[in-house]
Amino acid sequence: MLLRTFRWAFAVTALGLVAAVFYGGWTALGVVAILSVLEISLSFDNAVVNAGILKKMNAFWQKIFLTVGILIAVFGMRLVFPVVIVAVTARLGPWEAVHLALTDKDRYQELVTDAHPAIAAFGGMFLLMIFLDFVFEDRDITWLSWLERPLARLGKVDMLSVCVALVVLLVSAMTFATHAHQHGGATVDKAETVLIAGVAGLITYMIVGGLSGYFEDKLEEEEEADEADERAGRPRSAVALAGKAAFFMFLYLEVLDASFSFDGVIGAFAITNDIVLMALGLGIGAMYVRSLTVYLVRQGTLDDYVYLEHGAHYAIGALAVILLVTIQHQINEIVTGLVGVVLIGWSFRSSVRRNRALAATEQADDRGGQRA
Repeated sequence: MLLRTFRWAFAVTALGLVAAVFYGGWTALGVVAILSVLEISLSFDNAVVNAGILKKMNAFWQKIFLTVGILIAVFGMRLVFPVVIVAVTARLGPWEAVHLALTDKDRYQELVTDAHPAIAAFGGMFLLMIFLDFVFEDRDITWLSWLERPLARLGKVDMLSVCVALVVLLVSAMTFATHAHQHGGATVDKAETVLIAGVAGLITYMIVGGLSGYFEDKLEEEEEADEADERAGRPRSAVALAGKAAFFMFLYLEVLDASFSFDGVIGAFAITNDIVLMALGLGIGAMYVRSLTVYLVRQGTLDDYVYLEHGAHYAIGALAVILLVTIQHQINEIVTGLVGVVLIGWSFRSSVRRNRALAATEQADDRGGQRA
């Protein structure tokens, strides 16, 4: 099972490392290996959250996620996205941006760094909305009950998550963005850029998340109607709608992955400004995250360890805050990665303890029943 799920990740790793050696020797291989580990550590929470969405899809759409989805993730976000950002912010043509990335790597890195406030605001707001919608939702199983239950009660207020997100964006624009970058002693005000990018991230979340939620609800309604039709001997009719629902959930997953990859792409510049090595390293890491997502779904890990999803969403909230803070202050990628790993590790340990407590209670009940 493990080998079958990760076979493509292993194959891409081998090809990527060989390509790195041919491209830049053993030094390039070392850089690609470090970038792969960076991407996996930063995106482990991504895999857990993705698994929660992917388990609602059938085998066909899971395969689409691993094939078409990985092409979008690797080539779109890890190779094309940095070039597009440079082209848009520096007002260059696409081919000029590619030429710059390959020939003047220092200038290319400088332009990506200049675009960082907009990237961080967009990604930060998208991820913050995911976190807020999670903690404001009333659920049967709570992890940090002392925090989650009061927040769930607050969540009954309409549009609360949007209001909180907009307040956070406004505070970020007024504090971090006002003195975001220094160039030769001159202060560059990025407040307007951050506000526009943040609102764009919020709108993107509401459109894509809203559509996927709408079609998911419609799918559930159709499935209930189909069950009634089947009992009455009438033919089923939900196939087309299931395709629509799965497509928008797939689209939501891709936007989610894009938001998660922002910190990896930006963090990669701390290691190298060579776009080829960056694409190879982050691409290998993205393959492992994709395979891990499918593995979690097929093993039923989220059902067995019920707090994992909570830990991943808290890691998302932490990453959203970190992205917004990095508009002005630099935060080491090791810190970013460790926050996610610690929160997920903590939630996993809590899940194990819960399972043991439930098993002990069941055994005690069984013994009590036998005595009676």
